[in-house]
This record gives sequence, C-alpha cells and structure tokens, in this order.
Amino acid sequence: MSCPRYRPFRYHLCQRAGVLSLGLFLVAWELIPHLSEQTAYFVAPPSTVLRTFWELARTGELLQHVSISFARAIGGLVLAAFVGVPLGVLLGGWFPLFERAVNPVLRLLGEINPFSLFPLFMIFFGIGETSKCAMIFWVSLWPILFNTMTGVRGVDPAYVKTARSMGAGLGTLLLRVVLPGASPLILNGLKIGAGTSFFMLIAAEMIGASAGLGWLVWNAQITYQIPKLFAATVAISVLGLLLNGFFTLIERRALSWRDAG
Repeated sequence: MSCPRYRPFRYHLCQRAGVLSLGLFLVAWELIPHLSEQTAYFVAPPSTVLRTFWELARTGELLQHVSISFARAIGGLVLAAFVGVPLGVLLGGWFPLFERAVNPVLRLLGEINPFSLFPLFMIFFGIGETSKCAMIFWVSLWPILFNTMTGVRGVDPAYVKTARSMGAGLGTLLLRVVLPGASPLILNGLKIGAGTSFFMLIAAEMIGASAGLGWLVWNAQITYQIPKLFAATVAISVLGLLLNGFFTLIERRALSWRDAG
C-alpha cells in the first residue's frame, strides 16, 4: 500500500518508516557476522561487501559482466517484443476463429517451466550466446503476447467504429486507435518480460557461460569468495530495481496523456 500523499504528516512518517526499516536491516546484517566465527565464515557484513563491490567496479570487472548480461537480456527482449506485440494484436480480436484455435496451445506453452526447457535450448543452439538469447526470448514472449492480447481486447469498440466511420484504413486504425488504447497493457507486458528475462538470464549464466553476472555469482561460489558472492548478489538486486524503475518511468511518460485525460 502506498503512502497517503494527501496527508503530509502521515506521508513523511511513512517515508521515514521505510528508511528506518532499511537502516535496521543493514545494522542487523552488519552485526550478525560478529555473533560467532561460524557465522562470519558464511556471511559477509555490508562494510566488506561494499569494499568488494567498489574493488570490482574500480577494476572494471563489474562493468564488464553487467554489460555482457544486459546485451544478452536486451537482445532476447527486443526479439520477443517484435514477435509478441504484432502477434498479440492479431490474436486480440481481429481473427476470432484463428484465436480460438491457437489460444489453448499458446496458454499451454506459456505455462511450461523455462528451466525444464534449458537443456533443450542447449542441445539445439549449443552453449553459446544463441541459446541464452533463445531462452530470454522464450520467457519474455509470453507476458508481452498475453498482455498485448488483453489490451487489444479492452479497446473500446466505439472508438473503432468511430474511426471506421471517418474513413480510417486498417493501418491508421491500428496506429491511431488500437495500439494507443492497448499501450498500458503492452508496456506492462514489456516491464514484466524485462524483469523475468533479466533474472532468468542470471540462472542461465550459472549453467553455461564464461562471463556475466550469473557466472560471477557461480564462480564466487565455487571458489568460496563469500564477499564477492554477496557483492555480485547485491549488484543483481540493484540492477533489477533500476530496470523496474526505468520501465516504470517509461510507462509514466508514455501514458501521461491518460493521466491528463
């Protein structure tokens, strides 16, 4: 539940409560490794994690792994958007018979656990970049496709009839009526697909990769570099938050016309 902005005192109290809870979490995290030698052996305190994080950033190692992971994620996500959005528009009500025929199959494919398919992707595409991009494409496609279909179905039929009565062709109808009307759910599908693709990529990089954030976590684990393991995990969490915030900002900017209306 969001903070009540229309009540300034409660709003500031709510904001401070969030900062306080984060501060208490960091203090507890800092103190827990000092409780026993065994705990210190498995848990790195935030001060050590920050030093390790800074060292990774200073040497450029962290930037290298981040750029590799983002390139893989963006490649699969863009391909999924190019396939999912047009297919979702076609299946969103323009061809009802075709939609009823393929929708059960699409729903079944969308429910398949992507981890169970990863060995198949490796068999067909090898352990290189193609298999990882194919995996990202697979997990990103379904939220984009299904959200686009729902958004197209939700467009007010009165707008479509009005545009047709004014002589709008199919292209104009799609670009001026259908896509703007479905854009909230399309953007929501892209945001969900981006978040899913990023974290799925981390798992894929732990299995078959020689670089990337997932590989960094896996390598730190097998070499038992606990501070490096925690630093890489924190980097993944921060990047996930930044990615979600980026798409939220894009969503707000792109849909400002809806709020103004």
